[in-house]
Amino acid sequence: MTDDVLLTFNAGSSTLKIGIFELKSGLARNVGRGKIDFDQSPLKLRYSVGQDRYEKTVKGDNDANFVAVISETLEHMLAHLPGRLRAVAHRVVHGGMVFHEATLLDDAAIGRIEALVPLAPLHQPQALRVIRSIETLRPEVRQVASFDTAFHSSQADVVRRLAIPRGMHDDGVRRYGFHGLSYKYIASRLRKIDPAVAGGKVIACHLGSGASLCAMENGISRDTSMGFSALDGIPMATRPGWLDPGALLYLMRRGMRQPETIEDFLYHECGLLGVSGISGDTRVLLEDKRPEAEEAIDLFCLRIAGEIGRLSMTIGGLDALVFTAGIGENQPQIRTRVAKRLQWLGIEIDEDANGSSLTSINAASSNAKLFVIPTDEEQVIADEAMALIM
Repeated sequence: MTDDVLLTFNAGSSTLKIGIFELKSGLARNVGRGKIDFDQSPLKLRYSVGQDRYEKTVKGDNDANFVAVISETLEHMLAHLPGRLRAVAHRVVHGGMVFHEATLLDDAAIGRIEALVPLAPLHQPQALRVIRSIETLRPEVRQVASFDTAFHSSQADVVRRLAIPRGMHDDGVRRYGFHGLSYKYIASRLRKIDPAVAGGKVIACHLGSGASLCAMENGISRDTSMGFSALDGIPMATRPGWLDPGALLYLMRRGMRQPETIEDFLYHECGLLGVSGISGDTRVLLEDKRPEAEEAIDLFCLRIAGEIGRLSMTIGGLDALVFTAGIGENQPQIRTRVAKRLQWLGIEIDEDANGSSLTSINAASSNAKLFVIPTDEEQVIADEAMALIM
């Protein structure tokens, strides 16, 4: 491969995912992927280029020596790619009220992203340190940021508003929504699979360790389950989803007063893990026969189905449901449980198609179509970067 290369970085709290793209004829074609899990010691970079797979030990750490991690990652991966590194593109969780589309990064843009850290204190810094590391190591390479919140900027003001004083809304305390890069990909993919349905009323269910739903009309976001933060909406692996603020006041009066303690509790001790007391992983819970595991799964599916009902109201109907992300793509039991709770809407699932995880899984008698579509956030990040650098 001698064409120019683009790398994408998707930085999480404990993992770093890398996409490798060949730039040719104005298109970004994925040719490899990589991942570092910071919970492992020593750190390992596992990646593929074409059909070849590699595993390399990486120096550095997830703290002060993070730039060394990026340096070694670039060294290992680019050794297999004779083309020039043309650009690096990043997933940034929060764009606030500032970023409604992907942007080229310069000092001013990076400063605006840093100013949004209070809106996403666990996620925003992870992307920023990758951006700063690339800036240090490869200052000549152009960088682009894509924002998870940008896709939802099309929502009406009344949908984004919380029932709080107007001045707070104007200052940015509002519903933003997340997983936008995933939903943008699903909207584009559905246009290829079923253009007529894609132009209608669609609810996509991004079900992973972090989970949300999005209601779309003609591929445009109209409402979503997540709100001001990625804690909101349906229960997740270790996050609670909707939570009565009165419950937090109660916990604070009981001694949980420090913001850091509350933050750790909400992000790491709640959700399916908290309900079951066993695990936040739905695969583990589905195999476990204890009633606590069953209740956690039942609550998960109940809240998903309930949110589908609410989102259907926002868009005035439902033509199709799409299941995506790790749980949505790979766990037919969850899809069945959700669909059964929606039979009152005339939704019927084809169990054979669902068990085989085919693209179309609705029964012929269903009032709405059901799809399983793998998501690809890295492709969206690469495509948005291409639009800015070419």
